[in-house]
Amino acid sequence: MADPDLDFTSGDAGASLTYPMQCSALRKNGHVVLKGRPCKIVEMSTSKTGKHGHAKVHLVGIDIFTGKKNEDICPSTHNMDVPNIKRLDYQLVGVTDGFLSLMKDNGEIREDLRLPDGDLGKEIDSKFEAGEEMLISVLSAMGEECAVAIKAMTSK
Repeated sequence: MADPDLDFTSGDAGASLTYPMQCSALRKNGHVVLKGRPCKIVEMSTSKTGKHGHAKVHLVGIDIFTGKKNEDICPSTHNMDVPNIKRLDYQLVGVTDGFLSLMKDNGEIREDLRLPDGDLGKEIDSKFEAGEEMLISVLSAMGEECAVAIKAMTSK
């Protein structure tokens, strides 16, 4: 019979946070998981090794959330994890105590996203104070989310 401990209320379709891709198939400006963090590949080079060795791929990536640089070397025939990345645009409704109030296309409001640090956060704050309407691009990957860009609202 049915197990009473099972919870089917979440809307998760069971999609994996990452998917495997052969190291040699990765490309610059693509994404990869380096040292457990989702990164954008900024540099990659392939080196041929000795008689019976494998070609190795040297990857350099920038963490898409923190901006830190990560490096890794792996044989070109091995698989690397590639993060499933989703980018959504939300309309900015308000800024409260360092958190953004964002409205989805369907009218739902979410207030769980922190105002980003640095210049982007200052720009969002100053434009909102000036009364400008804008869209915030939110990047989500591997269970993390972060506001990464702003766009001016265009009237349809």
